[in-house]
Amino acid sequence: MKLFKFKMPEWGEAVAASKWNTVIVWVLRVLLGLTFIYSGFAKAIDPWGGMYKLTEYFNVLGFDQLVPASLAFAFILAAIEFMLGLFVLVGAYRRSAPVLLLCMMSVLLPLTLWLAITDAVPDCGCFGDATHMSNWATFFKNLLIVPALIYLVMFNKRVHGIYGPAVNWVVGVIALAYVSVIAYNGYFKQPLIDYRPYPVGAKLGVEPEAQPADDDYVFIYEKDGVQKEFSIDSVPDDDSEWTYVDRRVKGDKQPKGRVLEQPLAIFDNGTDVTDEVLTTQGDALLYLFPDLPGVNIAYTFVINNLTEKAVGQGATVAALTSATEQQMEEWRDISMASYDTYSMDDSDLRMIARGNPAVVMLHDGRIVWKRTLASLDPERLRDDNLPLAQLSDDYNPSAILKRAGWLLLMALLALLVVNRTHVLVGTIWRRLRGKQEEKPSESSESSENSENSESSEN
Repeated sequence: MKLFKFKMPEWGEAVAASKWNTVIVWVLRVLLGLTFIYSGFAKAIDPWGGMYKLTEYFNVLGFDQLVPASLAFAFILAAIEFMLGLFVLVGAYRRSAPVLLLCMMSVLLPLTLWLAITDAVPDCGCFGDATHMSNWATFFKNLLIVPALIYLVMFNKRVHGIYGPAVNWVVGVIALAYVSVIAYNGYFKQPLIDYRPYPVGAKLGVEPEAQPADDDYVFIYEKDGVQKEFSIDSVPDDDSEWTYVDRRVKGDKQPKGRVLEQPLAIFDNGTDVTDEVLTTQGDALLYLFPDLPGVNIAYTFVINNLTEKAVGQGATVAALTSATEQQMEEWRDISMASYDTYSMDDSDLRMIARGNPAVVMLHDGRIVWKRTLASLDPERLRDDNLPLAQLSDDYNPSAILKRAGWLLLMALLALLVVNRTHVLVGTIWRRLRGKQEEKPSESSESSENSENSESSEN
């Protein structure tokens, strides 16, 4: 029994029979498939971000009872979008996949219109932190997707997919396995791609490479009351009569980064101590507690051991949290913390690193690595000879992402070979057999022509 029954109208039959229908269907498959694959991938990369965004939606819409399930919904939404996007791209479940996406868009289209009008949630989070769109841009994007899906609902079934119907479910399993690997690392360790302002290598409070390169500057020197501009390669020698005045960025050059419009702020009982905590000299270890009351008390043993290890290697240690002063005092008493605890805005904590708690190591104010505390290898933590900077060397996000991507492609290719080899072999066999049948036929025709020729001569 088919899940969705659809009777094609007469005008639809004419469109389906058109030579352009196959081209249009495949163009829409690629465009829509890649769109939903990208959307699901961006959400799966950062389950914490998806959880925060859904929590924001539930609070705005008055569905507070659903907040505890935000993480589960975030993963389910990412998996559904990625799987359905892949189904559409390869032509699997040709009727069901577009219908399910159309059902999803029937909810999202009015929702994004409401967001565009009210701006209740500033960023819809459709593509996670990977791509930010205004609410009106999101609405118009969905407005284009809906008619494209309607076309596929009507005509997608008339164009064969890459895989046969019998293995469509295997495509789904492969997609689900891929999303699970991506989401697992994103939640339990750190996102495999960090789209936020503070990836590894960035300086806290400043975006990566915030200072222009030396050759982006012109240097102004003065001599005999006359000022002249020099490039980095032609500045006067110290023993010359030129005197340095100033420098500026070249007119056709832009800085490779910029200071954040809202720099980080850290407080100690209302006093701004940002410069003291985010030191630009030496090593520092930061514990981030976005939800201090929700931290498992069992983590205190690991935290205290890690603190001792860090201090022994000359690093400063501090904890940052959005908790109240009373909650921080209770934490100090329960955890017997030997490190200082400071206040920070909740959104800033979540922007720096994911996890509760998360650990961030800095060198000269620049991020060396960051992880959830639970994901750190206990054996590496116990190794006193292991430098603090190498504590997270067992986690290579780019290598994991690349390996997962290759496995996804190889699995889909292997499935294609298994599923379609018999079709290819059958086609070749029928052509060879047809050629063999043509030869006897040609011989008999030649014989008949010869006999007819002889009889006519007689």
